[in-house]
Amino acid sequence: MTFTPEHEVAVEDGGHLAGVPDEFQRLWTPHRMAYIQAGAEAMRADCPFCAAPHKSDEDGPIVHRGKVAYALLNLFPYNSGHLLVCPYRHVATYDEATEEEVAEIGIITQHAMRVLRSVSRCDGFNIGMNQGRVAGAGVDEHLHQHIVPRWDTDANFFPIIAKTKALPQLLGEVRQTVADAW
Repeated sequence: MTFTPEHEVAVEDGGHLAGVPDEFQRLWTPHRMAYIQAGAEAMRADCPFCAAPHKSDEDGPIVHRGKVAYALLNLFPYNSGHLLVCPYRHVATYDEATEEEVAEIGIITQHAMRVLRSVSRCDGFNIGMNQGRVAGAGVDEHLHQHIVPRWDTDANFFPIIAKTKALPQLLGEVRQTVADAW
């Protein structure tokens, strides 16, 4: 320790502490840097649901491609395996979707539930659509349905106290597992 003469405050060089265990657990979420650096305006300017089908499945991260709709992992998941089902066509709300799009979104949703149940042994699901920014849609210009697997043990104090969600698997691992089981 050194003391600064003007304030007589103890200052310690923490460089030697890197990697030293302490009472804190770290939740590493490097995939969120893309969202943080781009900001919400960039997400609205370049629709991620229009861009995803033009990428490889791994980069998408797409788990299934249908005729008029597809399924991909949510880049900012609530739980591991959080999927989104989107029409390829850029349409904002469910009532603007064609009958064919509505039917395939439903079929993909059912199959996604079966796949997620088999690969993750989840106990239930939250399924829904946020229609419009006022309803909580992060990308409100492109219709997408959420499929969030839930477990009896997935709730803890992190989301309530620290506004943090613990995710036990990396997106790439989840995408590969779900795509392989599809």
